[in-house]
Amino acid sequence: MVNSHNTPTIIYVTNPMCAWCYGFTQVVRRLAALWRGRLKVEVMMGNLQAYSATPLKRTERERMATNWHWVQQRTHLPFDFHFFLHKQHIFATEPVCRALLCMRLLRPVLTLEVLRALHSAFFADNLDLTDTRVLVKIAGMFGVSENLFLTLFESEEIMEQLENEFETVADMGVQNFPSVYLQTRKGVELIAKGFCQLDELEQRLLAHL
Repeated sequence: MVNSHNTPTIIYVTNPMCAWCYGFTQVVRRLAALWRGRLKVEVMMGNLQAYSATPLKRTERERMATNWHWVQQRTHLPFDFHFFLHKQHIFATEPVCRALLCMRLLRPVLTLEVLRALHSAFFADNLDLTDTRVLVKIAGMFGVSENLFLTLFESEEIMEQLENEFETVADMGVQNFPSVYLQTRKGVELIAKGFCQLDELEQRLLAHL
């Protein structure tokens, strides 16, 4: 990610199937609106069980359900807990990350809105984001045709680009999703690790500018 001119950039490291990111994306969207013209927001994706191939174990489902409750209490966002009745669900985030990467290339200005839509589809509507048909439908909400989306989504180039992004995020030392980095002429520095409210994020941003 390259910063142009003197406008600071925040790099929002996230994953569409991360519950705390579901809560935090609304914070980043509000920050982007309040700081429009004074701050750039770029979205990067981290590897959160991207290539899982086995269903969640009972203990994993219980731990995840507890986490969802914590996020719901903190953010007041809707969650559909029927997800945990699907005992054979494979929690694999690579397809939806690849879909978001496609949309970031095709509709860059709408990246945060696409991310919000993906979050809502998974957490509030209990849709299967490993199902390409679901991803095609969400892409269509933003004016991207099925043929265009699938051509990019199924390309080897986009799969390689996503893997490179996962590696870049890992090399940045990201340990939590969400995380926010500030990029200025001085370099890149971590300003938020984990969920925080808008006022706290703004305070941290101002302290580093």
